[in-house]
Amino acid sequence: MRRASARRLATAVLVLSTLVPLALVAPPVQAAPPRAAVSATGTQADDCPPHGLDPALVAGLDKAIEDVRQQTGVPGVTVGLWIPGRGSYVRSFGVADKVTGAPMTPDLNMRIGSETKTFTATAVLELVDDGLVRLDDPISAYLHGVPDGDHITVRQLLEMRSGLFSYSADQGFVTALLSHPTRPFTPHQLLAYAFRHPNVFAPGTQFQYSNTNYILLGLLVEKLGRMPLAEFIRERVTRPSHLHRTPFPLGAEFPRPHAHGYTNQTPTGAIADTTHWNPSWGWAAGAMISDLSDLHRWAKGVATGALLSPATQAQRENFIPVPGFDGAGYGLGLFQTHGWIGHNGSLPGYESVTVYLPEQDATLVILLNTDILYNGNEPSTLFAKAITSLATPGHVYDLPAEG
Repeated sequence: MRRASARRLATAVLVLSTLVPLALVAPPVQAAPPRAAVSATGTQADDCPPHGLDPALVAGLDKAIEDVRQQTGVPGVTVGLWIPGRGSYVRSFGVADKVTGAPMTPDLNMRIGSETKTFTATAVLELVDDGLVRLDDPISAYLHGVPDGDHITVRQLLEMRSGLFSYSADQGFVTALLSHPTRPFTPHQLLAYAFRHPNVFAPGTQFQYSNTNYILLGLLVEKLGRMPLAEFIRERVTRPSHLHRTPFPLGAEFPRPHAHGYTNQTPTGAIADTTHWNPSWGWAAGAMISDLSDLHRWAKGVATGALLSPATQAQRENFIPVPGFDGAGYGLGLFQTHGWIGHNGSLPGYESVTVYLPEQDATLVILLNTDILYNGNEPSTLFAKAITSLATPGHVYDLPAEG
């Protein structure tokens, strides 16, 4: 969920980076000729053997996905759709590397941007179940130095209603990141960018997506969980969920095989290869990596509260309507749109969608290797809308861009 504007780094979906001078970033490259769709046979999630959907629907999905890819200029995309009782669809289109022309395939590691928030929020809610955190306590009860922290609750941080300025909207931060996209940022450096601005509204009175909220939540997990955030998420979230290819990187490391990512978020607007940009600037708000198989498992688990008590999951599912997003709401690190529950992700070079539809026990995962907007819309949203319009016409995913 991201607002489209000139300050795109202020969005719901960005991540951290360890940076080097822009001159060291790979120069813009031209797209390789499109490849044919690649079947996912043998690379689907282990718990979901391939079973084909109705052939007419498969043909419709193939065409719709490739049409969106060609229209938006997305180099490569992988789609996984699982609907029990009807079948599954896992395919990749286009290229993972515009230089070599290597095809996109379903087994590639991808950066997942703000989908990281679902993991950070789950960690916080586990601490709630442990009795170490109370949702309606002020953040000042746990962390010092937060502007108006005596009145901003943990719940308001989770649901994007704190009023704290998003560090990723600070022009100094944007300049620092894009001029040296491999430099590292610490959580406290990120908060310093945010805290030099006044809060934008009184706590609890409005909704505004702010990455600052999740940096604070990451620090909360580290303090009360008594271990680094990456370790806590590994031990308490990804390992119990059997997610073996979903790391929280400490720097720019990127397990192979992975797709190259492409962005126009550069000082000149030229397209750059972001594969080795450091995501440390997103940290608890967007630094994680995953793949199709793991996100397939995670979608239902996070949407249904597999790691949480029923009472805490009920709190998480209190989706409050978001102005400007018809049919959508935001809960505690999750959104819902027309019945689909989950999160999207975006950072320079990559976008993703991981959502679950309880009514049909259906899961949709989309992974692509660019974040370049098309007519002001995130390409991940355009893919998701096209896919669900065909597969679940009564539940069409849609997150309209805001100007």
